[in-house]
Amino acid sequence: MQKFIKIVFTFIFLISIGKDAQAQFGFSHEVGAIIGPVAFQSDYGERHDFKTNSGNVGFGIGIIHYLNFSYKADCNCYTPETYFNDHFKLRSELSYNKTNLKHFGEWVDPSKTSNTANLLRGMRGSTAVTNIGMQLEFFPLSIRDFTATLGAFAPFISLGGQFSFYDPEAYSTLGNISQLTIPEKYWNATTNQGGTVWSIVTSVGSRYKLTELSDLMIDLRFQYYFSNWVDGLNPDPKRYPENKANDWNVWLNFGYIYYLN
Repeated sequence: MQKFIKIVFTFIFLISIGKDAQAQFGFSHEVGAIIGPVAFQSDYGERHDFKTNSGNVGFGIGIIHYLNFSYKADCNCYTPETYFNDHFKLRSELSYNKTNLKHFGEWVDPSKTSNTANLLRGMRGSTAVTNIGMQLEFFPLSIRDFTATLGAFAPFISLGGQFSFYDPEAYSTLGNISQLTIPEKYWNATTNQGGTVWSIVTSVGSRYKLTELSDLMIDLRFQYYFSNWVDGLNPDPKRYPENKANDWNVWLNFGYIYYLN
């Protein structure tokens, strides 16, 4: 928790620096908040299984900040009209998501009565991830026209990167993690040790012009981590190729954004 608080204050400090620099570089600021469900795809469950995708769902929250290049808040005027200024925004984000995890799919179906199936049914886990990073958002339609039109929509796509702090937990309802409580494929392949990882983020979404100084937002995000330890499990990919993919998630965000003057 101390680490998360430090990151929050660092994020706010960087925003304040950006506000001080706006007069020199010519842009304005927007701040907002996001919240929504997160479907975490990991070594728990069966790949491409609907129950896994719908069962291993957690929640996420975050604060976001935008550099708006089309408008200068210091003079209450538009910047020189260029394609970049009218179609791109730079988004900074500090977010947190947590998901409880368990096995779903064919191999834990109630009809399965083997010892392996019982051990799989007893496995539990969770992961909590704090992300900080940036995305460049592209708006195909004019940002200026959207800003001036109440009730308008502004679709966008984005691409960026994030640095994440993850904190996994793996356990079993049958007792302490050991060769007696988990299947062989997970022996020496579990951890409750946190770490850091880079990730790539892409999303598609839209804004809705609510008032002159505020927008509603929805976006669907895909985040791919460059590690297979984020969920606390990492079976040998050579022996178990079904678990070779790194961890990733899909997050449906609902947000509110306010324009700073």
